[in-house]
Amino acid sequence: MQVDFPPVRNGIDYLISVVEHLDADTHTGPREIKYAVLHLQAAAEVLLKSRLLREHWSLVFSDPARATSEKFGASDFNSCGTDAAVERLRNICGLDINKKDAAALRDLGKDRNALQHYGLTHSAEAVESRAGAVLDFLLRFLDAELLPLLDAPERGSIEEDMLRVRSGLNTIEAFVNERMNRLRGNELKGTTDSVLPCSVCGQWALAVIPNGAHCHFCVTTMSAEDLALVFQEFEPGHPANECPQCHASTLACFAFMDGPGEEMHYCFTCQARYSLEELASCGGCGCLWPHEGDDDGTAQTLCGDCRRRIEDEELAGRW
Repeated sequence: MQVDFPPVRNGIDYLISVVEHLDADTHTGPREIKYAVLHLQAAAEVLLKSRLLREHWSLVFSDPARATSEKFGASDFNSCGTDAAVERLRNICGLDINKKDAAALRDLGKDRNALQHYGLTHSAEAVESRAGAVLDFLLRFLDAELLPLLDAPERGSIEEDMLRVRSGLNTIEAFVNERMNRLRGNELKGTTDSVLPCSVCGQWALAVIPNGAHCHFCVTTMSAEDLALVFQEFEPGHPANECPQCHASTLACFAFMDGPGEEMHYCFTCQARYSLEELASCGGCGCLWPHEGDDDGTAQTLCGDCRRRIEDEELAGRW
């Protein structure tokens, strides 16, 4: 018996499995989380490559320059990964896949790899939130790029399945919204000046504390060093990462929840806060340092170490 399971229908079938494994009305344990992640990644790969196939069959090869119709017909080739598929959809097909959606797909791939090789340690809440972001993108992708290309019989054959997936996404979004609303009225109440988006679940529920932060949505705890890697603009070891108060390399520039666009310098170790105008680059070493009290903005800023070094050199030169 020949099995007829075209790529788009195959991808949708994976999505049905995802929403069933993340059904809020049933138990979501380690096994359900595992298969939700594996099947969501499979759905993403199948659906993205389905759109590449519509453009040209060679685009699904890991190296299109080595693609042959014989290998394609025999399914004897290595296909491209999700990152490469996104890049080709952008650059060759001209699709507008924004940074947020691309990042969600990239995070999903990392989750899948971690699960297969090391075991996934994220909470069920984190997985469900991240899955919701990818599901939302894939449904929009289906509606805009794949379903319109199907003929009427094909669209009719998957209509009921699409309703199941949309209903499942609504359930996941309802869970996320309900949990966030409860947190805003309890644990997060009055803390918006110290809340950031969590890099694990994506929710604005990461409350900073001395030497780190705790996410009230997915219960992830992060150290000051981990937070620095996520939020710092500069590479590790850059002098601008050093806090002028405690000298830990955990200073970053960002905006908390209560001030969209109003960025500040914040140290994840000692919780020191500085407005952007309060700090300037030291002319000697490049670290950030407070302006002098009588500085009109024209004088060169020097940190304490560089100022002492220059004063010592000047003093030595007099002798």
